[in-house]
Amino acid sequence: MEFPILYSFRRCPYAIRARMALKYSKITYIHREIKLSNRPDKLYEISPKGTVPVMMISNNKIIEESLDIMHYALQIKDSKNLYQNHLEKQDNLIKKNDYQFKKALDRYKYHVRFKEKTYEFYQEEVATFLKEYDIILRNQKYLINENITLSDYAIFPFIRQCAHVDLIWFKKNFKYLAPWLEKLKTSELFISIMKKYDIWTEGAKDTIVKND
Repeated sequence: MEFPILYSFRRCPYAIRARMALKYSKITYIHREIKLSNRPDKLYEISPKGTVPVMMISNNKIIEESLDIMHYALQIKDSKNLYQNHLEKQDNLIKKNDYQFKKALDRYKYHVRFKEKTYEFYQEEVATFLKEYDIILRNQKYLINENITLSDYAIFPFIRQCAHVDLIWFKKNFKYLAPWLEKLKTSELFISIMKKYDIWTEGAKDTIVKND
């Protein structure tokens, strides 16, 4: 294989952070945009769970988790030392995001599916996490310190998704988190990886993303 192949979905927060890492590390890859309601057989062939992102490095190496794709990219090139310091602290923040905040976020965003509680209950549930980030950012630019790290990029897509459920409420209540989010949303890195691609079908010409 000349380039690795990434199966992705544009708005998926997991796929967003994987693409950001690939762009940051200047890794050129073949992009295959999927439709969640009609996932290609090729995706299931390399990853039976059928979720994105999935990256095929070679016939013998498949990376099925977004965070693992990020680590793979940074092992190749980490010019700003995103994952060189405070590793345990970064890992703990990301783990809390992926296993606790994401669960609360799903209930908040898709509250009509979770009729056990009210919308306001789910909003307050995510607010407990957002307040913690807001307190951290009161005295520093990023989640770990004054320098951006892997944890910022790994958590950002989920905060973005949460904020857009009710952006007015978010901006009103999180004085320090809101500017952090805006800074990342308007960054060249994020904007560059949100390009729209046609849905991939088997036999279609490869879409090569040149991250140089």
